[in-house]
Amino acid sequence: MLLNIDPILSPDLLHALRAMGHGDEIALVDANYPGSSAGPLCIRADGSDNSAILRAVLSVMPLDDFVPDPAICMQVVDDAGAVPDVVRDFQAIINATADAPRDIQSMERFAFYERASKAYAVVQTGERRLYGNIILKKGVIK
Repeated sequence: MLLNIDPILSPDLLHALRAMGHGDEIALVDANYPGSSAGPLCIRADGSDNSAILRAVLSVMPLDDFVPDPAICMQVVDDAGAVPDVVRDFQAIINATADAPRDIQSMERFAFYERASKAYAVVQTGERRLYGNIILKKGVIK
């Protein structure tokens, strides 16, 4: 155990977050997401939902404030303007926890998959809410 570090952050996840550099991205994905075949390192967090993981990640990782889209969610198929409850929850967490809160942007499903496949790592959780996926871009500590 470590002081002031959320215990939900596993050693593998802490290592990935620390190893990432400015501009690197990490994808927090739900239980339905093809995490193991997505391409990058897949870190499992099956006992957690993405809200808890997002809150913990943002407690130690700055969001990139040099770009307009440091947080991106997947658009609802056939309804790009819809904002699922899970995304509203993510926005509330970003607003309360992030060092530089920004509005979440959205991306078409297959574009999201492509972007996540280039992330530093994918964290696959036990999240069961549909569209409970988010990509975060790491910023700098000023």
